[in-house]
Amino acid sequence: MIPFRDLRVLFLATALAVHAATGRTFNVREDGATSDGRTLCTTALQRTIDRCAAAGGGTVFFPAGVYLSGTLELKNNVMLELDGGATLLGSTNPKDYPVRQPVVASYTDNYVRQALIAGENLRNVGLRGRGTIDGNGGAFRWKEYRDRPYVIRLVQCQDVLVEGITLRASPMWMQHYLACDRVRIRGITVFNHVSYNNDGIDIDGCHDVTISDSVFDSDDDGLCLKSTLNRACENVTITNCVLSSHCNAFKLGTESNGGFRNITLNNCVIISPRFSQSVYGMQRGMGGIALETVDGGTLENVAISNVTIAGVNVPLFLRLGNRARPFTADGPKPGIGSLRSVTISNLVATGAGRVGCSITGLPDHRVENVTLSNLSLEFEGGGKRELVEKPVPERPEAYPESRMFGELPAYGLYCRHVDGLKISDVRMTVRAADQRHAIVCDDVADVGIVGLNVVAAGGAPAVLRLTNVTDAAVRDTRIRGAAGVFMKVDGEATRRVILAGNHFSRVDQLIDRGAGVPADAVFETNNAVLK
Repeated sequence: MIPFRDLRVLFLATALAVHAATGRTFNVREDGATSDGRTLCTTALQRTIDRCAAAGGGTVFFPAGVYLSGTLELKNNVMLELDGGATLLGSTNPKDYPVRQPVVASYTDNYVRQALIAGENLRNVGLRGRGTIDGNGGAFRWKEYRDRPYVIRLVQCQDVLVEGITLRASPMWMQHYLACDRVRIRGITVFNHVSYNNDGIDIDGCHDVTISDSVFDSDDDGLCLKSTLNRACENVTITNCVLSSHCNAFKLGTESNGGFRNITLNNCVIISPRFSQSVYGMQRGMGGIALETVDGGTLENVAISNVTIAGVNVPLFLRLGNRARPFTADGPKPGIGSLRSVTISNLVATGAGRVGCSITGLPDHRVENVTLSNLSLEFEGGGKRELVEKPVPERPEAYPESRMFGELPAYGLYCRHVDGLKISDVRMTVRAADQRHAIVCDDVADVGIVGLNVVAAGGAPAVLRLTNVTDAAVRDTRIRGAAGVFMKVDGEATRRVILAGNHFSRVDQLIDRGAGVPADAVFETNNAVLK
């Protein structure tokens, strides 16, 4: 029996195929659109869209040529199709983009309310073809949000298809889908590096979304899920994509008011930008995968697998914070959200920077149930020993980003305020000797570390540091290089730590117990130490 959800997806795909096959085609040239790239033809293009909608829907076809336009308003059952060699070029005059205030309230009301292609409360709409949409964003290079339109903005639309097209040079975010249902993005190419806030795509409070077989290359966040209103971003699947960004390649947040639920990222490649200079931020990609909830909301049930990351500064960053920004000016301040049930597996990261990865909650609101499995992480190394004793501030209200704590006491993974952390078959290495811990767990409960394979530098502190950790088990570890101490245990709250069944070579001391650690807090058995 086919599950109901699969039947619904099949029905949608069939309906769109029937629409494409039977709907009439309306050529924009028939309504006087000029394709010289100089003549503003907004009125003629809109006339074709309206004529198509009045006929019950169909395809609005752009033959080869360059069509200069301001805002175009999509209508129900209308598909824009750009032929190969066709370019829809955004006007450089802000007056050609009228302000549109959506009925649904969101924090993006504080941003831009203009777009080259706009639609609200529509059904069965989209864009496709082998052509290009160019936002002409180089003419809008100022930091203020006002008068920098999105290229695509669809609000509360259903059954949306964007397929095959190339999107370039937005004045703002390239695409914003707000509170939409059943969105399919497939086979598109995005290059967005000409102005500020140049995200590749923003899926905001949407349900039932698939993104596949696409390339996103952007100055700001690449593929970004948001929740800027009291509606969760949920049931989102991303697969077979290449992501590149000077900021974060794949990100949930920062706005998190409605939360994130049931998100998968699979079979994707993340790389540092190769063909652009940073407009602001870092030339090197700042982050690979960033999962953040700081404005309330629940982030849960996220599965990431089969991902390669090359050259970005911080491969993994998970953050539960408390910026607590309401999504409307008169709205209540949100409470602290939650971040739980995240699985990251089969991931390879090379050429990472010196900061280190982190998973951090707050003392009274902890990250829950995170599993890292079958990871290979390569870091720049070169961290100095003084970083081991460096205090890491809580910064609950700070804007979340992977550099927010500076270089961490661990070259590999720093975890704080976490309940339920499983680290299985994780390999870490450094290109240059690093005198920090490989992993630090601070105020973490229910920890399982199995099959850890890490490099230790001569003269460095303990490979693993557990501070105020309870119910931890470490087994089947391999150490490459010489280590004075394998595990440093400190903190009066430390309880029930087991070190068992590990294989060590060139380790002088297995456990260094801090002065405040209870005498029965650590149990060690069946560990082999070979010189």
